[in-house]
Amino acid sequence: MELSPQTPFEEGVIINVDKPYGYTSTDVVRRIKGMLRRLGYHKIKIGHAGTLDPLATGVLLICIGRATKQVDRLQSEEKEYLTTIKLGATTPSYDLEHPVDKEYPWEHITQDAIEEALKTFIGKVEQTPPVYSAKRIEGKRAYDMARAGTEVEMRRVPVTIYQAQLLENNLPSVDVSIRCSKGTYVRSIARDLGEKLGSGGHLTSLRRTASGGYLASEGLSLEEIEKKLMLNETKIK
Repeated sequence: MELSPQTPFEEGVIINVDKPYGYTSTDVVRRIKGMLRRLGYHKIKIGHAGTLDPLATGVLLICIGRATKQVDRLQSEEKEYLTTIKLGATTPSYDLEHPVDKEYPWEHITQDAIEEALKTFIGKVEQTPPVYSAKRIEGKRAYDMARAGTEVEMRRVPVTIYQAQLLENNLPSVDVSIRCSKGTYVRSIARDLGEKLGSGGHLTSLRRTASGGYLASEGLSLEEIEKKLMLNETKIK
């Protein structure tokens, strides 16, 4: 559906947003909600299907109006990611949200070792989510508890990894493509890969390239969405 000020949002609209770096998923929802208010929609339902970390970019599906009923279905679909993992160091959040807390040797790591280690992730596996994540523990977000200084014990969760492929080797950094089930933390894969290689690991970039049939290459920036919706100042409500 082509977006315009006349789009019937209450009937149900899904927007494929190319989430910008530094935005939380909630930030994106808030930004689009503000756009809709300018069009006269003050009480319309809006939500997202699948959280992306602030330092990640790519496909974030925003569901509006009746489309909010599709959130669970959209969240359950496979996801694809492109990520850069830096070996030889760890951070508390498994990405660049926090500074390096420990360094490890990485010079012993070979391309063959990386490819073999990635094969061990394929299939149904259990992973430990990062402490700094949106996982709920007794009703509270894990990252809120961690930032408050509360000791958090994360339980291992089952996920499915369909593909984990080395794309480029620039040690100590490597580019990897991941295709996985919902609930998978690519940050945890980075941490676990470092451990399997006798080193450390954390993400330095993450981009969701696909969510189900929605592609990042077809996503709209927030600026593009605003331009499409604000072609004129005519109120539609």
